[in-house]
Amino acid sequence: MSSQQLRTGVFLFGGVEMPDAGAGAPAPTDRRYDAAEVWKATEQILDTGVLCDKLGFDSFWLTEHHFQYEGYEVVPNGLLTGVALAERTENIRIGTMFNIVGQWHPLRLAEDFASLHNLSKGRGVLGIGRGTVPREAENLGTKIGSFDNPDAAAADELNRHQFEEALQVMRLALDHERFSFTGDVYRFPVPGIPDRGGFVSELTLVPRPLYPYEIWQAVTSPPTLDAVPRNGWGGVMWLKNHVFMKQFWERFAEVYAEAHGTELNPGEKRMLVLNTCVADSREEAIASVRNGHDEFWKFLGPYGWSRGYMGRDGKPAPAGLIPTLEESLENKVWIVGTADDVAEQIAWYRGQLGGLADLMLFPAMPGDAYAKVDDQLARIAEGVLPQL
Repeated sequence: MSSQQLRTGVFLFGGVEMPDAGAGAPAPTDRRYDAAEVWKATEQILDTGVLCDKLGFDSFWLTEHHFQYEGYEVVPNGLLTGVALAERTENIRIGTMFNIVGQWHPLRLAEDFASLHNLSKGRGVLGIGRGTVPREAENLGTKIGSFDNPDAAAADELNRHQFEEALQVMRLALDHERFSFTGDVYRFPVPGIPDRGGFVSELTLVPRPLYPYEIWQAVTSPPTLDAVPRNGWGGVMWLKNHVFMKQFWERFAEVYAEAHGTELNPGEKRMLVLNTCVADSREEAIASVRNGHDEFWKFLGPYGWSRGYMGRDGKPAPAGLIPTLEESLENKVWIVGTADDVAEQIAWYRGQLGGLADLMLFPAMPGDAYAKVDDQLARIAEGVLPQL
């Protein structure tokens, strides 16, 4: 492989162990886990982050999801959980893939990220996204389009506008000692607040970051592919056919150069996410990952997550596709096999994309036992990472 420095992280949904994971019954909405089972999973997620630190991974990423009694993603606040992880670790960077911006007050999100970043001595990474699940969004202050939502276009437009304004507010608050903002959705400070004989005209975020920080946003659609490089932060790309991935990868660099007048280095500001499974043979890896793969798509297919797959006509797959494992392998969204196989496929991607700087691995399928996750991490750290 190339000698280019590669940062390799681990991303977990972080859910409850499910011995009956796989295609078919039970339906996701028929699953229901109690508070003790959910909290046990939360502690296991923290233990996994500690193990990733010991194994030498560069970063560990949590999620933000709410009301998921089904047990798939049980961490509602990656920043708060990240503070606990920061206290238990030494080197690993800690992010959330992703903080759903519209579900937060933007100033509270900025405050909480700054607190994590400072407490971890600069190990926080600000991951931002617009969301996926109407059940969460509409109960926490925003809307989001999905295939369950007949008004998806209007919901998406509202969400996008709210997201863009919230990010402007956050950047002003995080990066400037004093700030004010007037938009269609947000206005800070609120006009007419009396304060000690005068009126509030500016605000100051407390705390603010003491260390430089990175922002990474999910890039899933053409509008986002245009916006993220123009804003100057990193783009996270996942669940795309390898041809589409290359197109997005290259277009991101083109837009960045147009907006900033400078060329990106190979792989710079772009993160490739790959779902992985490592075993003693390719056949064992396929057998090991199949049920988790099928549970993944049983859960997420209705939200449109497979729209990055390629259909038989070479165009994006139809809405609501529930892929088979064989289709995921053909699209090169899942890479499975021996440690050598997985390293070879990552090397192929590095060549296909013209370079990699940030690689995120998704080695734990929904329902996987945490003992299996630990084994996967050890196999990756000992057998795959040395080849990268």
